[in-house]
Parts: sequence; C-alpha cells; structure tokens
Amino acid sequence: MNDGTLIAWLNDLGSDDVAQVGGKNASLGEMIRHLGAEGVRVPSGFATTAQAYRQFLAENALEPRIRELAQAFEQGERPLNEVGEQIRALFLDAEIPAALADAVRDAYQALAEQTGRDEPDVAVRSSATAEDLPEASFAGQQETFLNIRGADALLDAIRRCFASLFTDRAISYRQDNGFDQLQVALSVGVQQMVRADSGSSGVMFSIDTDTGFPRAVLINGAWGLGETVVQGIIDPDEYLVFKPLLDDLSLAPIIARQPGGKAQKMVYADSQANTQADSQTDPSAEDPTRLVETSEDERRALVLSDDEVLSLARWAVTIEDHYGKPMDMEWAKDGETGELFIVQARPETVHSQRAEGLLKTYRLEASRDETGEPLVSGTAIGDAIAAGKVFRLDDPGENDRFEDGGVLVTEMTDPDWVPIMRRAAAIVTDHGGRTSHAAIVSRELGLPAIVGTGHGTEGLADGDEVTVSCASGETGRVYAGRMPFEAEEISLDEIPTTRAKIMLNMANPAAALRWWQLPSDGVGLARMEFIVNQHIKIHPMALIRPEAVEDEDASTQIAALTAGWDELTEYFVDHLARGIARIAAGSHPQPVIVRMSDFKTNEYADLIGGRAFEPVEANPMLGWRGASRYYSDEYREGFALECRAIRKAREEIGFDNILVMIPFCRTPLEADRVLEVMAEEGLQRGERGLEVTVMCEIPANVILARDFAARFDGFSIGSNDLTQLVLGVDRDSDRLAHLFDERNDAVRQMISSVIADAHARERKVGLCGQAPSDHPDFAAFLVRAGIDSISVNPDSFLSVKQAVAEIEQAG
Repeated sequence: MNDGTLIAWLNDLGSDDVAQVGGKNASLGEMIRHLGAEGVRVPSGFATTAQAYRQFLAENALEPRIRELAQAFEQGERPLNEVGEQIRALFLDAEIPAALADAVRDAYQALAEQTGRDEPDVAVRSSATAEDLPEASFAGQQETFLNIRGADALLDAIRRCFASLFTDRAISYRQDNGFDQLQVALSVGVQQMVRADSGSSGVMFSIDTDTGFPRAVLINGAWGLGETVVQGIIDPDEYLVFKPLLDDLSLAPIIARQPGGKAQKMVYADSQANTQADSQTDPSAEDPTRLVETSEDERRALVLSDDEVLSLARWAVTIEDHYGKPMDMEWAKDGETGELFIVQARPETVHSQRAEGLLKTYRLEASRDETGEPLVSGTAIGDAIAAGKVFRLDDPGENDRFEDGGVLVTEMTDPDWVPIMRRAAAIVTDHGGRTSHAAIVSRELGLPAIVGTGHGTEGLADGDEVTVSCASGETGRVYAGRMPFEAEEISLDEIPTTRAKIMLNMANPAAALRWWQLPSDGVGLARMEFIVNQHIKIHPMALIRPEAVEDEDASTQIAALTAGWDELTEYFVDHLARGIARIAAGSHPQPVIVRMSDFKTNEYADLIGGRAFEPVEANPMLGWRGASRYYSDEYREGFALECRAIRKAREEIGFDNILVMIPFCRTPLEADRVLEVMAEEGLQRGERGLEVTVMCEIPANVILARDFAARFDGFSIGSNDLTQLVLGVDRDSDRLAHLFDERNDAVRQMISSVIADAHARERKVGLCGQAPSDHPDFAAFLVRAGIDSISVNPDSFLSVKQAVAEIEQAG
C-alpha cells in the first residue's frame, strides 16, 4: 500500500499492512480478501491510515507539544491524569486536515451506495499500528464508537479515536512496554454497523482460554452489543466446541453449553446520538448506547442456536488455520437479518507464548474440613492459588489505597484497572465470564482470578486475609485466612513408554481439559455420579415423576434449575451427555470408560427430590446399588436417562471413544438383565464400536470370571470394594483401618486369579485406584501379574508411569 494514502478499503488490505492500518484493520482486510470464499462473513468498510494520523499531527503542530507533555510524565514532573487530559484536549481542539476530511466524506458516500442507505450507521474502531503483535498487544487501549451516522459525526468520531491513543491507560501501557509515545500511530476502521443491538454478540477463542487445550473453541455471548461481554458487565452464555469433530456435519460436538445470567443488554439509545461517551476524551459527550434490563425469557434463553454455535466454531477453525496460530475473535449477530459476522480477529497472546512441555499444578494443603465453606465462589480463571489482603475498590482512581500483593475485589474491570491489576496477587469480580476483561488480563498477568461471583464485593471486606484458589476446575473459591499450598512444575519431556497402559481417573468435567498435555492412554474411570451430584443435582426420578416430590423446598429447587426446559428429563440427559463428552474430549481418540451411576441409596437420597424415591437401608454399601438398580422397576426409568445421555454423547455429539462400565454386578444373571435393558435403550454391546466392561469388586466377579468374561469386553478391578469384601473390612471404619490393605495376600490372589482367567478368554483387565500410587510394591505386583492398564488420579500419573517403566525394564 502507498504510504501517502489517507484512506484504504478493507478489501484491499492484508496482513502485510499492519504498519499502515494497525493489526485490527489489517486482520479485517485479510479475512475479507482470503476467507470470504470459505464462508467467513466480515462487515465491509474502510480505514484511515497511519499517514492520515501523522498528517493530522503535522498540520496541527501537535508533535512537539505531545513530546513535551509526555516527557514531563515520564520524568515524574507531572501526574499521568493531568498529562493525559491535556494531550487529549490538543486532539479534540484540532482541525481535521481538508484532504483527510474530503477522503473520509468520499469513502462514506461510497459505503452509503454499497449499503443502499443515505447515511448508513457505522462502527468506528481504533487500530494502533503496533496493535495485536504477540509481543506487544495494545488491544483494549483505545476507543470504539458505535452507531455513528452522518459524515460530520464520523469525522468527529475519528478525531476522538485519534485522541484515545493517549488515554491514561494507553500512555501507561506504552511506557511500561518500552514504546516511544510518538512511535505508535493510529488507524481508524469504519465498518458497516451490524445491528447486534437487536441481536447478540460476544467473544470467541480458537483455544480453551483457561487450560490452553488447543482442540476446543470457546464462545461467550450475550444479547445486544458485545461490550457487556468484553467489559464483564454481565455473566454471558458459554459454549465449548470440540474442533476435530466439526468436519462431520452430522454431529454437533458442543461439549459445554451453559446459559449465563445476562441480566442486562447494551442497545442503542433512542436519540440516535452520534458519539460514545468516554470519561477520558469528552465526559460531556452524549452516549448513543444504554444498558437495559433483559426480560425473564431472555435470561433463560440461549443467545445462539446449536447451528449458529457450530457455524462460528467452524469460522474460528478457518481463521486459525489461515493465520497458523490460536486466535481471539469478536462476533456479532444482526438482529434484523439473522446473519452472523466476525468483527475482529487478533492473535491469542497467553497460551501461544507459554513454554511447551511444562505443566504447572497447584494444590491446597488444607483438607476440606480445614478450609471450611468458601466465603464466595465463581468462575475460576487459570488454575493457580494465591493469598493476600483484600482491597475492595469501587474505582481505579483508588490506586493509592491498593498495596502490592493484595487481592483486588471489585464489581468488574476495564482497561483503566490494569495498573492496579499488575500489582495484585489475585482478582475477584462480581460480574463477568471467561472472556471478560478481568479474565483476559488475569491470564496475561498469570494471576488467579474468580469472576462472576455475584456478591464478592459484599462477601469480602477490606483488610481480610484470604486465599484465592482456582485449582479445582471451573469453580474458583475464596477461603478465609492464608492457607498453605503447593505449586509444582512438571516436565513432560522424556516420558517413558510402558506395556501396561497408564490411564486417568476423572470425575469433574470442568477439570478434565486441564490435563490434556499428559500422554495418558485414556480415561480408565469416569465417574458419572460426580456429574449428577455436582452439575445436575436433581434425582433423575424426580424429573420423571415430579408429582411424587412432596417436599416444597425440593420442588422449588427443581423448578429453578430446570427453568427454560420444556421437558424436564432433557435437562438431565443434556447436562449428563455434555459432561461426559467434555471428559471424553480431553483424551480423544483414546478410550474413555464411563462407569454408570454408582450412588448408594443414602447418596441418591441427598440429591434434590431424592428422598421420595430412596429406601432407608441399614448398610447402603451392600445394598441397592450399581447393577441391581438398572433393571429394577423403581429405577429402570432413571437408568434409561443415563443410557440416553451415553447415546447422545456418542452418537449426536460424536465421541465414539466413550465406553461403558457396569459397577457392582453380583451375578451373571444380573449382567444379562442389565445388558438387555441397555440394548432396549439403544446401547447394544458391539454396535457402533460400543464396548461394555464390568467392575471387578465382588469376590463373585473373580470366582465366576469366565462367566462374566463371556458377557463383557473386559474387567476393571475396583480395589477398594474388592479389598473390603475379601477381608470383610468396612473401608470407612477408623478402627479397622489397620486391616484394610490392598496388598494383603488374599486380595493379591484374587487379582492374580481374575487376570489369568480374563486373559484365557482374551479379555483385558485394568485397575482403578490409589494403591499403585501409594505403594510401589503393589504397582510392581500388578505389572508382574500381567495387568493391562492402571488408572490413577492425574497428579499421580507421571510418578506411576515412571515406576511402571522401571518395573517392566527390570523384568
């Protein structure tokens, strides 16, 4: 592009034009030119160039005066707020050069002819010429003006964009990153307005932002304009899509679909005002946007259909493939036409710069009893832990009151908060989702943050000493006091290979992607009951027969959780299917063995509405649990929902690496009855690659191993229950704890026997339990007995893998 050009059309621009139009506008042009044919839709428009900005400075003789003021700040002679205000005033009092004004008017008229409107509404976005480089991201430092109408209003918005290059936060950011204040120029992008005010909009990443899992697309969305999502004003809807399955158009690989509160939306003001208020450019400017309360129906409804989610995810993959790196994008849906658009794309700047082959983990040393109930909780950002003193702030102007290493607690953040955030040990906000400003900046700074707490500013008081933990999956918690914790860096280089497969035990879908870097052989035990207990929370029979729930509080809770679901059972099936799919995604295409529910009756009774359907048993451990429930008239319909969830995860979402395991199956006849029920529900062993294994945790499973092997594809030894029943020791008894030992000769003989009998029938045997992690000699016994796989907790994986390799090498 000619450096003397004042205006450039986006469709003439590309990635090589960053120096002239900044990363934002260059990227828009790149997508229009190269990705439009692949279906990616970007609004048309034009951009002013760096030459136009420099001409503005020259004709108004601004550069010497800006240099003088900037040096006064950098040398500590004048405060930032005073310097910033005076520099911005220079811009706002300056005249737009005639040549630039004529070029803008001509381009706006051409855009009007393209759109068929006399005065089209446009979005006016700032794009710094050093913006969106991975090593120097200026994103969010300058201003955007929406719903601008008319050439005069457009020229005024361009002047304000120029001025926003010197907001306090931008001046501070450049100084912190070693940029000369006059080295960076500003391009202004002018795009046809997407009427998201009557539609929806949000943010999208081609990577999971918390774990760095590269095979997922994360989408956040809300009603109205996207600033509510970016600024963290509201709690948005969240979708997570598994990229490798997107090519199969018969599948819908959405592994998480979580509605947010969406209590407000940003729309255009009725006055059609032509400038957006900005406290740092012109506090008196009338704001063309306003926040309005959403309706109850809007809060319950998802802002995107599944087809729209999948379309956006496919665009994210296309954009990522084109740029060859993970991308951070903004999208908008026009409420008038229903069309989706990408309005911004830039490189993701956190995980793309992290060292590969290194996994850092955090763990609270305190037990659950020692931590007590959390003071507040919300969405965890990152997986770190930090402790410090609470500083509850209402405004970034309270900078002087904040102490280094404190915990920043506020309603939400925007770029003006960054100087304080840089000094914090952790951040807690009332509002926002995983793509809000607070979340994005916290990741960049490597800080644990908890967003969307709802009442963090009420639950945490100035001066409180607290511990902020994001180490337990998607829910972050703030505990009273400073608690000890461990941080460990694990190198993933030079991991040995082993004959015995080392697999993972998983329960929490939210934590499953955290361990994607581990070179495991799959998941040997995925606990269905955790998903039911923590995410669904309602007894399945209470959804099938809600009229049987006489407890008024339980009925109220059920109504609240299932609001928006026309069919109550679909609430159960959908949540369970997506929870299972999320676990399966982290190990795909390796096998993921899902154990069907194994609650005891007392545990089922604790689910919402559960007491109406569960008997009181003297010994639930040996009572109505596992396989015996699945064909029983009292639970058969509940088991059908479990089967439907497995089918949905395998056949609709697409994870055919999901296998099924039946727990506590006492007799071969019981096995036949369970397999028959499963087949009636569409889970026929052997069809679509479905394997069904059985837990080996009852002496009968060992004694009749050949009979069970004729019915199942393999065995998974549950060492806790097997030890309990072989030795006759209650595994929860403190008094008998000294007798409970998986290494007892009787237990070892049982394990050796089932392995030999299973192998004689060409069936594989695994073991899931903590014993191989705690006792190297037990791991050695299993390897020598010919175990096919060992499934351990993720934090034990590397040590067990290394121990097994050494045992196998020693023979």
